[in-house]
Amino acid sequence: MAQDTLSELLAQKAALERQIAEYQREQRSEAIAKVRALMAEYGLTLADIGAAKPLAPVKKAAGGKVAAKYRNPATGDSWSGRGLKPKWLSTALAGGAQLSDFAV
Repeated sequence: MAQDTLSELLAQKAALERQIAEYQREQRSEAIAKVRALMAEYGLTLADIGAAKPLAPVKKAAGGKVAAKYRNPATGDSWSGRGLKPKWLSTALAGGAQLSDFAV
């Protein structure tokens, strides 16, 4: 483990995050199927459980964190692509690097 490079660790992190998201999707699908089965078994409607109309999706609060679009492979620093370019990226671009070289 101590010999893993930063890029390997970041790749492992990304893989774990994908696995977590997939697991959460599966669990949610299973929960929805169970609820639908119970509703059908007991003849329940949305009105019976206090939801006269389909629930609206929860809106995200403005100003929340945005996923990184660019990452410095040497340090792991990231930038969402919003606001001013960070110094590490400006320096790299001035040195001849392309913005696409840092795309996540």
